[in-house]
Amino acid sequence: MKISVNPFADLREECKNLLMEAVSSHEGVQRLRRAEAARYSSRIEDSLKRLEAPPDPQFGELTSSFCFEVSKNLGIKPIELAEEIVERIDLSSSRLVGEVKAEGGGYINFYAKIADLASLAINSARHLDQAFGTVEAERVERIVVEHTSVNPIHPIHIGHARNSVLGDSLARILEARGHKVSRHYYIDDVGRQSAIVAYGYNLLGRPKPEGKPDHFIGTIYSLTSCLLEIKRLKGEIESVKGTHDKERLTRLQQSLDEWVSVAADLESRHPELFSKLLDAMEKIENPEEEVSKLIRGYEAGDEEAKLLIREVCQICLEGFRQTLKRAGITFDSWDWESSLLWSGEISECIKRLKETPYVFYEGGVLEFDAEKVARVLKLKRSLGLREEYEIPSLTLTRADGTTLYTTRDIAYSLRKFRGADRVINVVGMEQKLAQLQLKLALYALGYSEEAGNLVHFAYNMVRVPGYRMSGRRGRYVTFDEVMDEAVRRAYEEVSKRSPHLDEGLKRRISELVGVGAVKYAFISTDPAKPVTFTWERVLDFERNTAPYLQYSHARACSILRRIGEVVEDVEADYSLLREPVERSLILLVAKFPEVLVEAAENLKPNTVAEFAYTFADRFNAFYAALPVLKAEPRGLRDGRIALVDAVRIVLRNSLRIMGIEAPERM
Repeated sequence: MKISVNPFADLREECKNLLMEAVSSHEGVQRLRRAEAARYSSRIEDSLKRLEAPPDPQFGELTSSFCFEVSKNLGIKPIELAEEIVERIDLSSSRLVGEVKAEGGGYINFYAKIADLASLAINSARHLDQAFGTVEAERVERIVVEHTSVNPIHPIHIGHARNSVLGDSLARILEARGHKVSRHYYIDDVGRQSAIVAYGYNLLGRPKPEGKPDHFIGTIYSLTSCLLEIKRLKGEIESVKGTHDKERLTRLQQSLDEWVSVAADLESRHPELFSKLLDAMEKIENPEEEVSKLIRGYEAGDEEAKLLIREVCQICLEGFRQTLKRAGITFDSWDWESSLLWSGEISECIKRLKETPYVFYEGGVLEFDAEKVARVLKLKRSLGLREEYEIPSLTLTRADGTTLYTTRDIAYSLRKFRGADRVINVVGMEQKLAQLQLKLALYALGYSEEAGNLVHFAYNMVRVPGYRMSGRRGRYVTFDEVMDEAVRRAYEEVSKRSPHLDEGLKRRISELVGVGAVKYAFISTDPAKPVTFTWERVLDFERNTAPYLQYSHARACSILRRIGEVVEDVEADYSLLREPVERSLILLVAKFPEVLVEAAENLKPNTVAEFAYTFADRFNAFYAALPVLKAEPRGLRDGRIALVDAVRIVLRNSLRIMGIEAPERM
């Protein structure tokens, strides 16, 4: 029994070889090659190797437009050249190609031997099982995928969740390509936000968390931010009153009124914590100065500041781990931003940047001239930038000597590259400039190879109709809440569709379906496009959703359970699988490994989702149109059983690559 890790690639390679052999015996093309050796030969080779899927399946499995690109230089029509080449193709030793035709004015179309391709694809899927789809890259890389990296100041919300899900699916796809992937979480514990929540936590007497840890810390952050802002605005209003600047006074008063409204909302939701924090803060003359002192102390490695901020961060991170575990997302490394400061890596990085001609002081602030780097090193074209676009400078340190996030990220990038050939940062597209400046800083430091292998995987926002999120105001839709609601709705649907299942099984299935539905909603949309999150879109059992794919997988499992015999013992006659929908399914099984290769090479998780939906749709059309267990003769029945088994494997593996469970019952 022949087994292949990539059946459709085998067909493609066979088609290429047949075409190249035929072209090598065509006198006209060979004369053209010799005459235009330096200028034209490489174009001919590239064109010969380029085989595409035809727009309509009736024109075969693969097509070549080679004749359109060459015929003009030979002085003949494309269709005439195509016919001449097809005449030279010898199919006598072909294993997978059944027919080749000159069609469509000059295309060379290749038609597979469907029975033989079915045998190769179905047997390979069933034999390789969990490993089907995995195709090792020619060059295996060590890749760091840094994703999620939510500041430990409030729960992971629905916007962050897209980052987590995309990062996890990227890592899975790259592992399916054979790469050595390490998942990193960057703990942003340095700066004002961490200091604010730690300050509030300390004022409250370092209380034990009530409820889920990250939600508790998020409440303290919102309360502290709000009260600090109100105190700051009141002080500023008092200072402006004597200047008679009515316009500024009006703006400040409007801002204060807004924050007072936020405070009232927070107090209604968290009365005890609000009252206790307000009482504590009113006794302090200048809380802003204390927060600033905490920021400076933490950066300097002051022991008391370290113990306080690390304690708060660890509480929040425990909540993150609970959320991510439920979503099936894990990390290999949790990297503390502060460790870069205390180890001296950031100061060393700044020192080395100062030694380059790309750094200058402006008003006591240290700036990095990103534009100068791009211009001097002639990088704009390779970075996809217009020559006239001027890249803003990057502030490296403030006047008080404290560093900024992107400055610290330069040192972190160098640390990641110590154990990686490629680094992929999963970061929102709003950080495009910061990621560009980061890359240019690596170039400025002489790390050109690393800069070239630093990838910004950008993604767009998540929109929740009618809701505006703000961590400072304590208004967000958390990942936990979304999963809870998805599971609740999935339970209702599972109970309606399968009332006979026992309660425990219903609950387990509902968890898999609900969590899977949320994850698929983030993966299935192109990362460059925003996701509009609605329950109608996420949990539809009949459309492009995870429940639809999971239900299709469960349907395949149900068919196989009803056989009443060992599935491996089927005696399939694949030549009897002649229906168009069978042909379509066979081709999709064969193409699955190529889809994963494409997704890994282009970093496009949505490619897997698109394939899985098309595949599930074809399978359901097959199920609706053709009998399986009652098919006659026996060879056809067993052929369809084997095909359903291959469908089960491909659907399960597709879902697994997206980090989604494939239940066998629903």
